[in-house]
Amino acid sequence: MAYLGNAARTKEVLAKYNMSAKKKFGQNFLIDSHVLEGIVEAAGVTENDCVLEIGPGIGSLTQYLCEAAGKVMAVEIDKTLIPVLADTLSEYRNVTVINEDILKVDLDTIVAENGGKPIKVVANLPYYITTPIIMKLFESGAKIESITVMVQKEVADRMAAGPGNKDYGSLSLAVGYYAEANTVMDVPPSSFIPQPGVGSAVVNLVRYTEPRVTVKDEKYLFEIVRTSFNQRRKTLSNSLSNNPSLGVSRDQVQEALVKMGVDEKARGEILTLEQFAELSDILQR
Repeated sequence: MAYLGNAARTKEVLAKYNMSAKKKFGQNFLIDSHVLEGIVEAAGVTENDCVLEIGPGIGSLTQYLCEAAGKVMAVEIDKTLIPVLADTLSEYRNVTVINEDILKVDLDTIVAENGGKPIKVVANLPYYITTPIIMKLFESGAKIESITVMVQKEVADRMAAGPGNKDYGSLSLAVGYYAEANTVMDVPPSSFIPQPGVGSAVVNLVRYTEPRVTVKDEKYLFEIVRTSFNQRRKTLSNSLSNNPSLGVSRDQVQEALVKMGVDEKARGEILTLEQFAELSDILQR
């Protein structure tokens, strides 16, 4: 079979169906076979795996996944791509294409298709909706072993950033709560049709069996995290006391920080996930 991981074959398929990438779905089609192979390798896909692919597009990455995995479940929101995928994936018997919005899919159903065993997620994600998709995958509680995704380089940097780094923020902490993040490779705009205006990167997120920290109230923790970075130049005592849903005063925040051995004028950007968890538990009392 002629793989889609090159410009000529991709253009041929697009011309055959008289179609082009749709901006509303954030479509950019991968045309670099080395990147496609690298994604599958980074995900550690084997014949024993069931892979959930989000946004298969015309099937470029899907073909490589079908070659490596035991089973592939590909969720595509764009109904006009369903006949294209039926064509480009016609030689594979281990793939199921689902025409649905991934944010509305019951992930436990996908896991059930794999006999209840953990699945691996692999995707070239639309940049405009990366964070909601990542958080749905984590917060669903579904059995997901790892998530390997192509994202905007800036987002990849934020996912993997630590305290004190300019990219460190609520996304860094949310991802770090659930998984270990590693940037696998940078990908230039020339690897896509059409070329995006920014660089991309492949990130591998290996899910922890349990969250990295234990807290009394997960929602309260993440509300603190979000509030701390909404205005990142503000001190924690000012930003947290200004959020009525947290129910804390400026003095209470300062007292909690001092109790933790942290400067009472500290900003959120210097606190580790463990320190945010401790602050959350103290303030909830």
